[in-house]
Amino acid sequence: MSRRKKRFWADEEKREICAQATTPGMSVAQVARRYAVNANLIFKWLKDPRFAPEADARDQEATFLPVEIEADAVHEPAPIDVAMPFPSAPLSASRVDITLSDGRRILVEGPTALTSVVSLVQGLSV
Repeated sequence: MSRRKKRFWADEEKREICAQATTPGMSVAQVARRYAVNANLIFKWLKDPRFAPEADARDQEATFLPVEIEADAVHEPAPIDVAMPFPSAPLSASRVDITLSDGRRILVEGPTALTSVVSLVQGLSV
């Protein structure tokens, strides 16, 4: 009878597994099967603040930044093709990176509805 060797998980591996387990649409059981680990162990790691997903840690440190839009930088918004069929389920992304024409970047991280991002960009261009 062979004895199973206890597996050692590095802290970075635990963080990665916890981040995957908290991804929208993903279950802890799916992640546990992927890594051949007991789901209860993942739940234990999720309670430990050392292994909390980075997005949660950044949310606690979030601050508002001032935004200035200069009149000469305002452009007409691109026309929206009304004939394009919209999907029945809302589109979302976990990270949206927009580079503006002047080189500045807008980075939105975390589960975000793409309609919200489009509204943000249209609001900035008004």
